[in-house]
Amino acid sequence: MGFKDRFNRFMYWVQPNVTVTGPDDFRGRDPATWDMEEIKVRFADLIDDDEHTYQPNMVQRTLGQAWDTFRLPPKQRRYMQKLDANILLYALLSFFIKTLDNSNISNAYVSGMKEDLHLYGNERNLFSTMFNCGYLIGAIPSQFMLNRVRPSVWIPTCEFIWSGLVMSIAGCNSARPIYGIRFMIGFFESVAYPGLALVLGSWYRPSELAKRMELYDAAWAIASMFSGYIQAGVYSSMNGLAGFKGWQWLFVIDGIISFPIAWLGYYSIPDFPKNNHSLYLSELEREYSYVRMELVGRKAPKKLTMGRLVGMFKTWRPYAFLLPWCLFNVNDTTGYFNLWLDSLTKADGSSLYSTQQINLIPTGGYAISLVIGYLSANISDRVGHRWAFILHAASWCFLGNLLLAIWDIPFGLKYFAFFCPDIGYSSWGMMLAWSAEVFQDDAELRGMLPATGSTISYAINAWLPNVIFPTEHAPQYKTGKGYQIISGLLVLEMIGVLFMLFMWKREVRMKGRVINKYGLAVDAEEAVQLQTVGEKELQQTEKGLYNVNTQEVGGEKVKVIEGVEPVSMKGSDSDSDADVIKEKEAY
Repeated sequence: MGFKDRFNRFMYWVQPNVTVTGPDDFRGRDPATWDMEEIKVRFADLIDDDEHTYQPNMVQRTLGQAWDTFRLPPKQRRYMQKLDANILLYALLSFFIKTLDNSNISNAYVSGMKEDLHLYGNERNLFSTMFNCGYLIGAIPSQFMLNRVRPSVWIPTCEFIWSGLVMSIAGCNSARPIYGIRFMIGFFESVAYPGLALVLGSWYRPSELAKRMELYDAAWAIASMFSGYIQAGVYSSMNGLAGFKGWQWLFVIDGIISFPIAWLGYYSIPDFPKNNHSLYLSELEREYSYVRMELVGRKAPKKLTMGRLVGMFKTWRPYAFLLPWCLFNVNDTTGYFNLWLDSLTKADGSSLYSTQQINLIPTGGYAISLVIGYLSANISDRVGHRWAFILHAASWCFLGNLLLAIWDIPFGLKYFAFFCPDIGYSSWGMMLAWSAEVFQDDAELRGMLPATGSTISYAINAWLPNVIFPTEHAPQYKTGKGYQIISGLLVLEMIGVLFMLFMWKREVRMKGRVINKYGLAVDAEEAVQLQTVGEKELQQTEKGLYNVNTQEVGGEKVKVIEGVEPVSMKGSDSDSDADVIKEKEAY
């Protein structure tokens, strides 16, 4: 193998010749030819013989209420723990450190940065605007790069560059250089959130995904909470150390934490199941990873071209997703809590809260949001239902902003109002889980939509906060009517969620798709494999061979499996343990 071939193998994941290791490798065969008994034999070391009758002990059942891997059979538990310890852990750390930096801009501003750099105008909002501009320009190109360069190479490399840029803010003595640095930070950060969401959605099944997406998305709350603690600790213990102010040390610490996370990415990110090069999975586990996702119906990535990209936007899918997703990003008002606290004064004109208290008080909302967000995701995985939980999250955001729009409310109720958006935003990770399932037949679309949504959102956020939340009019923002406008947009956001649900159900019905045993819509021919033995029709599934019976539904005779309801009678988010019909026959 020459240098060019070695380089291509290292960089590019779209290579059929590196995904198949032998003639019996399932990745090299049409899934329609797979035999379930053959799969059980092939992966006997990864699939427990008693997986359908396995009963976890009391401790495992108790722990399994919080995390699903505890109640799995031993072989599958070890496999899932490998994925969690690498993919999920890296995603959490990466998103954590990036959200920490974004939170630290606000914390640094009220912790001495404003006075030291003479930021008495609208500079704080402009820092966010320049970051948004960089993110806007980089988001979509970064997804094209992920389609050409392995995620395990591209994402950590961007992380390295990002880390150095964050540390360089500590050396700035005016706002002007920070504008350019924030632009580049946004550019190199743009690959991380949609890219890692795509990777997570490619490795986990429906009963596993929402919890992990929720933890991934909730990293913003963890980072925002820790940012307050870190800033409070840094301000009191490191202010003036080595000639640096406390707010400068904050950015130095960000970079120091981020560099080892970037190194970890080269090892932990496994690319995609069909063509992963992970060092911690055996060759058999790599093949099994592909098979388990194909059985769900999750399609492997294909080459992304401009023709395919244009074709995506000729369907309903991008618009149904982008409406609620963009509004969610635009409607974020969690960053204005500490500005309200900073504005409160005592009767003598002194500040009601110290700098440390201003940084710490908002963390209470983040802590509550983590608990509520995770409970919602855990229940969602169990019931196989997404959209109702997303509406529940949006309703909390609406309630908080509605109260703040009124403003003249009791002091304690205003505290509650500022906490409400924190509670709601933590559950929005389920939107990523839902989109990964609704659009599971198109991996490139799953990656492109969050990137496109972020691009549109950052384009709007580049100017909207300056108009409706001008810093000099904090904390009520009477002139911009910020909270009133956000309340109205949140109503539109909830309508967008219902629109996406309606369009998805409509597509399933019009294309004659069925809901497989994982609660996901797939083409009928992919859901089951019917075989004829003599005069008796049988269906092959993961659990063996089942009789196909006939029922009369609405004047039509429909073939079903041992009494399982046909798709037209099932809920849209069903998570049945048995496959549903393959074909519908009118007599």
